[in-house]
Amino acid sequence: MLGGGTFTTQDKILPGAYINFVSAARARAVLSERGTAAIALEADWGPEDVFTISSENRSFQQDVERLFGYTFWHDKLKGVRDLFARARVGHFYRLGTGGAKAQNPFAVARYSGVRGNALQIVIEPGEAESTFDVSVYLDTTEVNTQTVTSAADLIDNDYVTFIKTATLAPTAGTPLTGGTNGVLSNGDYQTFLDNIESYTFNALGCTSSDDTVKGLFAAFTKRMRDEVGMKFQCVIHKYPGADFEGIVSVENNEAPDMVYWVTGALAGCAINRSLTNSPYDGEFDVNVGYTQEQLENAILGGKFIFHRVGDIAHVLEDINTLRSFTETKSEDFASNQTIRVLDQIATDTAALFATRYLGIIPNDQAGRISLWNDIVSHRREMERIRAIEEFDPSDVTVVRGDHKKSVVVSDKVTPVNAMSQLYMTVVVE
Repeated sequence: MLGGGTFTTQDKILPGAYINFVSAARARAVLSERGTAAIALEADWGPEDVFTISSENRSFQQDVERLFGYTFWHDKLKGVRDLFARARVGHFYRLGTGGAKAQNPFAVARYSGVRGNALQIVIEPGEAESTFDVSVYLDTTEVNTQTVTSAADLIDNDYVTFIKTATLAPTAGTPLTGGTNGVLSNGDYQTFLDNIESYTFNALGCTSSDDTVKGLFAAFTKRMRDEVGMKFQCVIHKYPGADFEGIVSVENNEAPDMVYWVTGALAGCAINRSLTNSPYDGEFDVNVGYTQEQLENAILGGKFIFHRVGDIAHVLEDINTLRSFTETKSEDFASNQTIRVLDQIATDTAALFATRYLGIIPNDQAGRISLWNDIVSHRREMERIRAIEEFDPSDVTVVRGDHKKSVVVSDKVTPVNAMSQLYMTVVVE
């Protein structure tokens, strides 16, 4: 048998055909998808850890019910609906954990919280001799049913864990009782931030009215953006003094109701779009009783505020809290659309390097040219969708760094912003 296969160097001994199949160089211009929000909230039911729900799943509404304990359209989930008005994916964390689980002689609620008291177990004789139909009801809705001969055969589900040593007997409905919510403390917010740090998201929501907690979220956001390189914006209620492009301060209402919608909207807003003049399509009543002067001062003060347009609340200006402008951070950085563009560049370039180059491609001229091609292709795609303009490939340079393993990239982009002001002069003759 003659030689064959692939080759690395031309050192084969046997005659034969040695063929390598390689792909032609193809730059990757894939833009990472936006639409993921993270938020902590008080709830009557659910896991005591971060859990994720996607509106793109066919089982979306069922996922909401089993993880929050209420149907998607229940009044207690108004904030969740506001978040998903614009977001695709939500990373949630339940505050105030440590409560008691409801239970009865047959089962224990899967999660702690008062919602577990709405569960009941119904046991009826099965069609076959010596069998039982065991059903779990949430309020008046059957959420699980099984036919077994003994409790040992019951399989735990999304709502209860069964007591396998229980003695089954017919019952028209035995409620679970004793479920309580945990007590919320500021430490719960720190636990949330510790847990959410390993997740990826575009916007983070702070639902607290406590200034200490607000400061905690602001410090976390600044550290993650500037030191860790994780690019997202944090939505906080009435916190304009943050003076940072990563913090968006929502002005409206006395309670932090609007945090949910703004968090979802910022997460879901495309990099070539702006929330300026975007209508509020959520469910909370929005206080929009502001004068023209108050609205002007809100913009000058770095406040994300809604105002009245007809009978509907609209976003006045898609801005963040940055107000201390410098040579390195001009007033352009106060625009959330600009920040989305820059965050997209940072996130995608880091992902590109980590997946295609880190530990894979040699740091020689050919390798650096390949990286240059991929970066240029990405920026051209951003220009195509009108997120940046006047891009010049010659502004991108990729050179070897101070060490053999390092590369240094220089880039220059001009983000596009949506029109927000019209100045027109009409000459009348």
